[in-house]
Amino acid sequence: MSDKNIVSIEDRIPKLKQARKKKANRRLIFYLSIFFFLIAIIVYLQSPLSEIRSIEVNGNIFLTDEYIIDESGLTEGSNIWSMNASSAALKIEDDPVIEQASITRSFPRTVVIEVEEQPVLGYIQEGREYYPVLADGQVIQQNAQDSLSNAPLMAGFNEEQLTELAGEMKDVRPSIFNMISEVERNDSDTDEKASLITLYMSDGYLVQGKADQMFDKLDYYPSIVSQLEEGDSGIIHIGVGVYFESFQKDEMEEVDIEDDMEEDEETGNE
Repeated sequence: MSDKNIVSIEDRIPKLKQARKKKANRRLIFYLSIFFFLIAIIVYLQSPLSEIRSIEVNGNIFLTDEYIIDESGLTEGSNIWSMNASSAALKIEDDPVIEQASITRSFPRTVVIEVEEQPVLGYIQEGREYYPVLADGQVIQQNAQDSLSNAPLMAGFNEEQLTELAGEMKDVRPSIFNMISEVERNDSDTDEKASLITLYMSDGYLVQGKADQMFDKLDYYPSIVSQLEEGDSGIIHIGVGVYFESFQKDEMEEVDIEDDMEEDEETGNE
């Protein structure tokens, strides 16, 4: 064996020591990095940088931002990472106006509350104030903000009657619903159960009938109007049958919607 291929132990010891020193230094740097990283997290969690600076509310039309934030239990200045988002969302959903709520963190110190409220059925007027009536018939008189949607004004209804009306109107097509500018209850002098509902439509016609009969056939309103003389105005009576009472002619005219109803039944059976 050649002498130049032989490395003495004395020559290898310094290199081994140097390699071990580098390995130990790397390990020390690694542990120090973790240590200072943990220290930084602790300092951050205990500093104002981890506190909620602002709370935003999106999706609310009727309930105020302040009310929703108060219901959530969240406050500015509390730790953004210690909040229980799901628990706070459930507190908001306890309000019957709210159908759904969710809460997320937004970098760096903002909390965002997203809510979905019940759709509005209409408005009632008390003095100079207008209060929204929701899809389940309840009236929002507290914690509501000044926001009016394109929904009809409702007159002559008490709380129980509004709930019944909401149940009847829930299946009306949006295109027809948007044409209703006012809903009025007309009580009978002799029979409370015979009370009629009058709808004031945006095209100038009035629609009148009992709620349980009228709203079932209201989807045929375009077909009914198409059979009337252009420029005529009056009351469309919807009950067992459909009749038009003209203001100009002072007479009643039957309107046929049987073909439309039969066509809908055939479509539904397919």
